[in-house]
Amino acid sequence: QVQLVESGGGLVQAGGSLRLSCAASGRTFSSYTMGWFRQAPGKEREFVATINWNGGIYYADSVKGRFTISRDNAKNTVYLQMNSLKPEDTAVYYCNARVSGMDYWGKGTLVTVSS
Repeated sequence: QVQLVESGGGLVQAGGSLRLSCAASGRTFSSYTMGWFRQAPGKEREFVATINWNGGIYYADSVKGRFTISRDNAKNTVYLQMNSLKPEDTAVYYCNARVSGMDYWGKGTLVTVSS
């Protein structure tokens, strides 16, 4: 069982920045594939970014060049640096861990971008 706790959400104006953090439990964090997803009101959850155990990184086209995912294995933490935020980035952001083929989710943190 992997537990994930997100933090760092909040209200920000368009063009601003936020950094989300996700702390994970477990002694083999460095082997986890970690990701961020988001769900806007009335929409389905969508992929944002992922970083795997060897540092491979992938982004959704909608966030490329604006968001940066990173991880600190010593702290069991993954980050999502979000710059140049847009109102359409407003959503609940969820942390995901894929471990041995199983998916684990945090409870989410709300990001609201005002125009």
